[in-house]
Amino acid sequence: MIATKAYAAQAADTPLAPFSFQRREPGPHDVRIDILYCGVCHSDIHQVRDEWGGSIYPMVPGHEIVGRISAVGDHVTRFKVGDLAGVGCFVDSCRVCPSCLAGDEQYCEEGCNQTYNSYERDKVTPTYGGYSSTIVVDEKYTLSVSPALPLEKVAPLLCAGITTYSPLRYVGVTKGQKVGVLGLGGLGHMAVKFAASFGAEVTMLSTSPSKEADAKKLGAHKFALTSDPAQLKALRNYFDCIIDTVSADHAYATYLDLLKTNGTYILVGAPPTPSPLPAFSLIPKRRKILGSMIGGIRETQEMLDYCAAHQITSDVEVISIQDVNQAYERMLRGDVRYRFVIDMASL
Repeated sequence: MIATKAYAAQAADTPLAPFSFQRREPGPHDVRIDILYCGVCHSDIHQVRDEWGGSIYPMVPGHEIVGRISAVGDHVTRFKVGDLAGVGCFVDSCRVCPSCLAGDEQYCEEGCNQTYNSYERDKVTPTYGGYSSTIVVDEKYTLSVSPALPLEKVAPLLCAGITTYSPLRYVGVTKGQKVGVLGLGGLGHMAVKFAASFGAEVTMLSTSPSKEADAKKLGAHKFALTSDPAQLKALRNYFDCIIDTVSADHAYATYLDLLKTNGTYILVGAPPTPSPLPAFSLIPKRRKILGSMIGGIRETQEMLDYCAAHQITSDVEVISIQDVNQAYERMLRGDVRYRFVIDMASL
C-alpha cells in the first residue's frame, strides 16, 4: 500500500484539514500519478458540505488532476514512467453498458465511479480525489497531457473544460453561428474560449457590467447586460444556442426567448432548487433544452489535444493547500478569475 498525504473533510460542517490514508499499489493495468496540480471546482464545495446529499466522509475532494506518472503496471501500454497525465471526474465505469461501449462512460448505466465521494467497483472501497499527493488509476481512465501547456492551467480543463467543450461539440457549434454564454465563472470563461475558437460569434450574457472587459479579453465579441430589458429585447430570437453555466437560481424563460427557431439551450449549471419549465418559451419556436455532464474519456482526450493544438488553457490563481478553506469562501463570493488551482507541492 502507498502512504498518501491529503486534505479531507471529516463532516459537512468541518473545514478541510490534513489527512493520511493508503492508496493501492498499481495493478497490472494501473498507473500511479504523483499529483502536481489539482483544480478547485464549485462542486467540491457542494459535496464537501453535503449540499447535494449522500456525501461520504472522510472526503478528499478534487477531480481536476494533473501530474507525472511514477509507476506503471506490467500490462500498461499507453503510458510510461515520466509521462504527464491527468484524471478527471471519474476513474472507472461498468465498461459494458451501451453508454460505456459508445465512449460515453460519464453516462454509465450503472453509474460511473467518481474520482471522489464515490466507491470503486467493489462498492466498498471509497474513492479519494486530487487534494492528495498521489493517485492510482486504470490506464483506460487516465488522460495524456501535453507538455506544451502550463500544467497549472491545464488542470481545470479536466472538468470546467470538458463540461463546456462536450455540449458545444454535440450541438455542432461552428463558424457563423451565434452563441450566448450565460455566466462568467470557471465554466463560463471556458465556454467563451471554446465557442470563439470554433468560429462562433460569442456574446457574454451577464448581470455584472464589470465583466464586459474580461469577457472580451477571453474572446467574446459582444456583451449584453441581462438586467437591462432593452438589451434583452434587442436579442430576442438571436442565438443559435445559449450555454447556461449559472448555478444560482434564475428564470430560464428570460433567456430561452433569446433563441432562434430550433435553438438549443445548453444547461450545465446546477441551481439548488428546481426551475419551472416555461412551455410557451419552447413550443412556439421549437426550442429545446439540453442537459450535459462532462465527457467520456475519448472526448476528454480529444479536448486536451485540441487545447494543446490551439493553446487554450484556463485562467487560474494558484494557491497552496493550506489556503483551500479560504479559497472556498472566496469562490462563494465570486472572488476568483476564474479557477483556483492547488500547487500540490505545498502539501
